Amino acid sequence: MSTRSQKRLGASSLVLLLVAFVMAVIVSNQLFKGLRIDLTDNRLYTLSDGTKRIVRDIEEPINLYFYFSDRATRDVPSLRDYANRVREMLEELADAGRGKVRLSVIDPLPFSEEEDRAAQFGLQGAQLGATPDPVYLGLAGVNSVGDEEIIPFFQPEREASLEYDLAKLVSTLASPERSVVGLVSGVSMTGRFDPQTQRMQPPWAVYQQADQLFEIRDLGTAFDTVPEDIGLLWIVQPKNLSDTTQYAIDQFVLRGGKALIFVDPVAAVDSTSTESMPQGMPPVGQSSDLPLLFAGWGIEFSSREVVADAQLALQINTGFGNRPTRHYGYLGVTSDRIDDNDIVTMELGTLNAATAGRLRAAPDSDISLEPLVTSSPASALLPASRFAFLPDPTELQRGFDPGGEPLVIAARVSGSLPSAFPDGRPAMTPGPDDAGADEGSAAEHVPESTESVNLIVVADVDLLSDPMWVQVQNFFGRQIANAFASNGAFVVNALENLAGSSDLIAVRSRGSFSRPFTKVDELRVDAEARFLETQQRLQRELSETERRLAELQASRDDAGSLLLTDEQQAEIDRFVDQRASIRKELRAVQRGLDKDIEDLGMWLKIVNIGLMPLLLTAGTLIVLWQRRRRRDIA
Repeated sequence: MSTRSQKRLGASSLVLLLVAFVMAVIVSNQLFKGLRIDLTDNRLYTLSDGTKRIVRDIEEPINLYFYFSDRATRDVPSLRDYANRVREMLEELADAGRGKVRLSVIDPLPFSEEEDRAAQFGLQGAQLGATPDPVYLGLAGVNSVGDEEIIPFFQPEREASLEYDLAKLVSTLASPERSVVGLVSGVSMTGRFDPQTQRMQPPWAVYQQADQLFEIRDLGTAFDTVPEDIGLLWIVQPKNLSDTTQYAIDQFVLRGGKALIFVDPVAAVDSTSTESMPQGMPPVGQSSDLPLLFAGWGIEFSSREVVADAQLALQINTGFGNRPTRHYGYLGVTSDRIDDNDIVTMELGTLNAATAGRLRAAPDSDISLEPLVTSSPASALLPASRFAFLPDPTELQRGFDPGGEPLVIAARVSGSLPSAFPDGRPAMTPGPDDAGADEGSAAEHVPESTESVNLIVVADVDLLSDPMWVQVQNFFGRQIANAFASNGAFVVNALENLAGSSDLIAVRSRGSFSRPFTKVDELRVDAEARFLETQQRLQRELSETERRLAELQASRDDAGSLLLTDEQQAEIDRFVDQRASIRKELRAVQRGLDKDIEDLGMWLKIVNIGLMPLLLTAGTLIVLWQRRRRRDIA
């Protein structure tokens, strides 16, 4: 064969290979459309079992209308990519529904009937700078009886919660009837009038989330019976509840009712008025407890002790020293301190708590108290009084002595409970709230639960408040909540689990991408301990020098003279030199921390950039060598 023929054959082969490659890509795109391998931790991009159960149990068909301005977003590739992610998730929902979930994808062109229909649903068109026309990226769902649920606009910032938002919409349409939750709250969770701003404060974000899933009925804090249609009590900051009210709760639980209870030794969200406080001092949080119930049920909780933790301490801006300060009472509880075996807390991210208390079972109690959220071993109990007037949180670090054992902050309580009122109904004190008592208040006394109870008790109220876990923003006149911690997911998980519904729990808990640098946190805690020890030594040296100078001044015959003696001058010179040396040591401690973190980062880069490709290459070469060896032997 001539050289020219060989070149022609080579060129023809390349063309054929190129055509075959293009055809293979086209065919594979059609055959394997929607197929992907999820290699992320916790399989974040795989349809969860909870979502599959929700769509599998749908009895009547649900129509989903996905409105996306495809033509108007040609010059917005980032939004188009996210819209494609939403569409693929909807397609998976429809596929899992096996005909019970019907999906329609609609491009609402300007001034079209589709745009009018989107507006009728309540979907919102966003005005982006890259396009003159409004952009729609929302979802409307309609069930067989005409109930409607919408997601006005899919925000890319909430991609972590995408599957949960879709599953919740489908679940709500599939089961329109909502469970009734009785709210017993000593704080204004449902909104209140703020006399300082002369405006109504909106309800807490966690209350709004729960209100979307349940019918929440506010029972107040003074009642003598629980209505029969209520299956779950949500008790928050119960302050000074009467014996009659505690008896009603006791009998409700013993008859099979469920309860989610939040108490707190120092609830900053329920602060006393600042008018009676010294100027410049922070307000004092109030405590809450259920003393009769906890004592009778065998639950130990002290409203006089707060869990402090050196490892989980959060950095907060206090204005003291114009720098962020680690507050041992404000905890960012990481996933390794959260029970991943309980359906309520499995796969949650960080939970933020503030001045929480400790829970445990009484020694003579028969209850089962299973920890859900705990502190780290670097924690201890501090008197609640130390948090009353605390302008500088670093004061908590002085003399801090960790106990070496984790402390329980939230727990599930189960087992057979005796009544906290063994002698029966307490004497009722007549009052304005007693006029509405119904005949149910005279029901027969239950001395012991007939079946295993199911309670969840949390020794912190502040974790419910917005600043601890969510940032609420106004988006085109609509309040949008962007969570930076899993507090809301934990609370609604607990409500759903106690109310008897658990399909959404596994979906919601997947919505966190928080991956805390636990090793870096350990390095920082160790460095802070060394820094504080050196700082305290410097302070002791300073105090000792000042005392020595005072003694020298008092022992002089010419006490009124402003001139320093040789001995005083030598003492001052010695201290100046020593202070410079200690400050140098402080800087060395800080540099050591930075160096430890930089070294850790360097090793991570070496492993990820260098070692892993080498191992992959070596593994590939070994496999190829083994295949060639088998062919040679054959």
